[in-house]
Amino acid sequence: MKMNVKISIIIPVYNAQTYLRQSIDSAIAQTITPKEIICIDDGSTDISREILREYELKYSYIRIFTQENQGSGIARNLGLREAKGEFIAFLDADDFYLQVDALDKMHEAC
Repeated sequence: MKMNVKISIIIPVYNAQTYLRQSIDSAIAQTITPKEIICIDDGSTDISREILREYELKYSYIRIFTQENQGSGIARNLGLREAKGEFIAFLDADDFYLQVDALDKMHEAC
């Protein structure tokens, strides 16, 4: 059953400890609501998984999945299967949104 979520932000993560907080913080800051953030840890060997767990405990709309390292495509597909949003946005773990209303603008354009 789909939730009433406007957008699912899917973030595949592999050894991204350096940029991960900035990436997730930019997704959290997005003004569009309701939203969900789905992070897929793709077998990271750094502290990425611990960072993800911190966010999952703090924010009810962040969900974390883990898998053995299979690449970002497989991780994105897992995120797609789990997504509840009407729309999907992909964000790499080393990228971030420059504007807090970026996804609102994209949603309006759709």
